[in-house]
Amino acid sequence: MKKLRMTTAQALIKFLDNQYVSLDGEEIKFVSGMFTIFGHGIVLGIGQALDENPGGLKVYQGRNEQGMAHAATAYAKQNNRTKIIACASSIGPGAANMVTAAALATVNNIPLLLFPGDTFATRQPDPVLQQLEQSNNLTITTNDAFKPVCKYWDRVARPEQLMTAIINAMRVLTDPEQAGAVCIAMPQDVQGESFDYPEEFFQKRVHRITRPTPVAEEVEDVTKLIAQSKYPMIICGGGVKYSNAGETLVKFCEEFHIPFGETQAGKSACKSSSEYNLGGVGVTGNLSANMVAEKADLIFSIGSRLSDFTTGSKSQFKNLNVKFITLNVSKFHANKLDSVKAIGDAKSGLEAICKALKGIGYRSSYQDEIAIAKSEWQKEMDFFKEYTYGDDFKPLVKAGNPGSIEEFNKLTKSALTQTAAICLVREMIDKDAIITGASGSLPGDLQRMWTTEAKDSYHMEYGYSCMGYEIAAALGAKLAMPEKEVYAMVGDGSYLMLHSEVITAMQERKKINILLFDNSGFGCINNLQMSNGIGNLATEFRYRDNDNSSSHDGSLMTIDYAMAAAGYGLKTYTARTLEELKAALEDAKKQKVCVLIDIKVLPKTMTDGYKSWWNVGIASTSNKDSVLDAYKRKEENLKNARLY
Repeated sequence: MKKLRMTTAQALIKFLDNQYVSLDGEEIKFVSGMFTIFGHGIVLGIGQALDENPGGLKVYQGRNEQGMAHAATAYAKQNNRTKIIACASSIGPGAANMVTAAALATVNNIPLLLFPGDTFATRQPDPVLQQLEQSNNLTITTNDAFKPVCKYWDRVARPEQLMTAIINAMRVLTDPEQAGAVCIAMPQDVQGESFDYPEEFFQKRVHRITRPTPVAEEVEDVTKLIAQSKYPMIICGGGVKYSNAGETLVKFCEEFHIPFGETQAGKSACKSSSEYNLGGVGVTGNLSANMVAEKADLIFSIGSRLSDFTTGSKSQFKNLNVKFITLNVSKFHANKLDSVKAIGDAKSGLEAICKALKGIGYRSSYQDEIAIAKSEWQKEMDFFKEYTYGDDFKPLVKAGNPGSIEEFNKLTKSALTQTAAICLVREMIDKDAIITGASGSLPGDLQRMWTTEAKDSYHMEYGYSCMGYEIAAALGAKLAMPEKEVYAMVGDGSYLMLHSEVITAMQERKKINILLFDNSGFGCINNLQMSNGIGNLATEFRYRDNDNSSSHDGSLMTIDYAMAAAGYGLKTYTARTLEELKAALEDAKKQKVCVLIDIKVLPKTMTDGYKSWWNVGIASTSNKDSVLDAYKRKEENLKNARLY
């Protein structure tokens, strides 16, 4: 057996450079590169290996460890999980910064490979700089925090342990059922230690991503239940997108006359123009999908986690006789809502079920209900497009302080509503442009209002709904598809939380467009608190004029985001009217550098809910009648919710 002597870090890089995946006969290089912010715990180990011989791996310079890991997650998501960029950090704060990103990747079943530096395996120089010490257990380091948020966790305490650790990492990263964050903790001394590695460890490895088909008995169970239904509805989840099953799903719906609604993860798997596509379903769903959902006698969930936003906290489907079917590669997700389940790939599973249904000549009993539901939502969309600030203006979201709207208008001179701005953006940008988003009121507006004709053009992270993902995700999506225009849809709250990776985008000469919707606050949470009887507490961006006040009692803060971003070198614009926004969007297309459009949108002009309910914790004891009323409403809604 021929052996190669090298350090642990050198062996790691050589191994990563020889990993491939195979899907439907196409072979794809799996690891494209590595994001890193070098620190003392990694620069002389993995850093040395990358400097000496990176192979085909490209090194990217992150600005914030959480941000760079978000960008890596977005890169994998945009590539439908067939390519990844690994991430390496120093010990201590560098590692801890990636924990949030690891959780996000795991929740969304996106492969993310992390190599946080670790303390010395020998423990001889302890405590080293940035070391976390627990007096009751000296084996604990910051990297133990990754255990609950990763699908696989390991620590390479000896050079020879790298082999089993990284092979198991690949097993998880390339498995559609298990995909999520993987953490391999790398003690800084071990990175530089040498070992005689067998040459075959570095051979080209091709990890086959297969399409498991549900067993015949499960196909029969599902087919039987569909055959008994008159008004079925399909939920198109992220599994449809990752399986490239969008066209298969549309053909299935056309064949059997079945409408479908989309989750945030499933949107853009299918064209919005399909006559059977009702759009977003659930808490952030639109009127047409939720109209059909509440009367459906069968819900067929494909590739969805069935989160509370999709199911309306298990109260969305109001037909007393409603049944549930799931098609999912994950047994865990397939068992939700006490469903009749089929375990398998979305595409191959649909094909098997389609064949069985054709054999019995099934067709649903819908007449014109689908078309009526879609026309009702189109009326709302027509209104949103023309919704502007004027004499007869009324806020779309009723909960809140109306004075904030007038104050914002006076301070910013803006008459722009969020819904009209979104309609204009959709009209102006390329039809195949990619939008990214994650948090605040924008995901609700976009799931309801955004239309997609190009596959994978809607990139929303709503499993973890992580503020700060949006701009990093735009970078990741642009790295994945450099030929496409990419737009980060971000609120001012999220922008302030994390926008550092725009500097990496500038550095890499990868143009991203930041559409910053500024309403001087955390508008989404302000709606939530005030609609449930709580006062306006720490959700608007206000000055504190009275130090003795428990809340911020001064005027709204106004920030010139365009001016600040111009200092980074971005091309910037400010939009207070539809005309200014249109001009900015047109000119932005001509730019070669990153763009930021500071869109001043009036508070309370985002969309509100449609025939749905979200279960949140509300105080059952309070001195405020408004809170008690909210609690009573919650208890009433719970009566219509499933318990498991």
